[in-house]
Amino acid sequence: MALIGAGSCLFTGLGLLPEFGTRVDPTRIAAQIVTGVGFLGAGSILRQGEEVRGLTTAASIWVTASLGMAVGFGYYSVAVFTAVLVVVVLVALKPIEERFFRGRRNRRLSDPHPAEPNE
Repeated sequence: MALIGAGSCLFTGLGLLPEFGTRVDPTRIAAQIVTGVGFLGAGSILRQGEEVRGLTTAASIWVTASLGMAVGFGYYSVAVFTAVLVVVVLVALKPIEERFFRGRRNRRLSDPHPAEPNE
């Protein structure tokens, strides 16, 4: 995650640097970062039967890249606020998820009478 944030920050910062009197359009750089990070996130999502894993990882990759872009554009306070918000959400929702959805995954894996396939 740190490498994704640092890389997106670097690409954004480089897009803001003047080069021979002209500037590269930083919105094009940001669009390419979002596209590339989308591929990384898609690669982290796995489907195993009915179960889908990796969605939180994919979202974390995406938000890490956006934090890097915010820092690269110089929006430090926005980046810090968003980082704190993301950490609070990830930490606070875990106990709530375990409390209300605790048996959901185990019910499928430990069903003593699975449905018989039709032959």
